Amino acid sequence: MHLNHDSTAPAADPIAFDDFLRVDIRVGTILSAEPFPEARKPAYRLRIDFGPVIGVKKSSAQIVSRYALEELPGRQVAAVVNFPPRQIGKFMSEVLTLGFADEEGEVILFAPDRAVPNGSRLF
Repeated sequence: MHLNHDSTAPAADPIAFDDFLRVDIRVGTILSAEPFPEARKPAYRLRIDFGPVIGVKKSSAQIVSRYALEELPGRQVAAVVNFPPRQIGKFMSEVLTLGFADEEGEVILFAPDRAVPNGSRLF
């Protein structure tokens, strides 16, 4: 399935509220960001702290064109934490870090506009 990430994408089919509740989206703080040269598309390897319940998880994020490695640690991000882990090359991505496409189709990270506790769940 290919998803259209730009602003011209048609609206998705309606879902039940219970379906939305099954997607566990949490806020975490990036602890570290490293290059991921083995990825097919340019990406970083992130370690994100989601607090005491979820813990520290790894994620691959295709954000290299909009973010420098050194600006990522300490930044809060949102991620889906209940998808199965996904093998990307030799790296196991444990969460899906969320973002929106800008005008050029590059990923802009999704985060709260004020700091919230790590592990806070979207509702």
